[in-house]
Amino acid sequence: MGSIGNLSITDAVTASTRFAVDQNDMDFSVPVGALINYIESQIQTGDGKQLQYAAPAATGFAVAITDSSASVWLVLTPAAGYAAGTITMPAVANCVENQEVLVNCTQSVATLTVAGNGGTVIGAPASLSANGFFRLRFEPVLKIWYRVG
Repeated sequence: MGSIGNLSITDAVTASTRFAVDQNDMDFSVPVGALINYIESQIQTGDGKQLQYAAPAATGFAVAITDSSASVWLVLTPAAGYAAGTITMPAVANCVENQEVLVNCTQSVATLTVAGNGGTVIGAPASLSANGFFRLRFEPVLKIWYRVG
């Protein structure tokens, strides 16, 4: 048994607590803050999508998805059912393989346009019913957003 096994045991952890660790058969001391940072970096919550909100106030609305390589969950809460609206995807130059955009909409949109912003969109809905949703996933070789849900 290494020297860590010979240490006294405590049941209280404070900001000044240090943990004994064995790394490659060598003993080290780690401050509690460093341990917390490591644990937090290893934990993922949700599915990794960034939340984006939009609350259009009139028909003919236009909502741009955050222009980055991050997957996004767009929560669309129009003030009422509208005749038309457009959702613009991130610029294709910023998109990555398997990037997703999930859209939920609380009101109906009779004519919905999903603009590819340099990419092609296949299977996007032409309208949304109240509480409708869809999900698109990016394929980078052909630069296509495919509907996957």
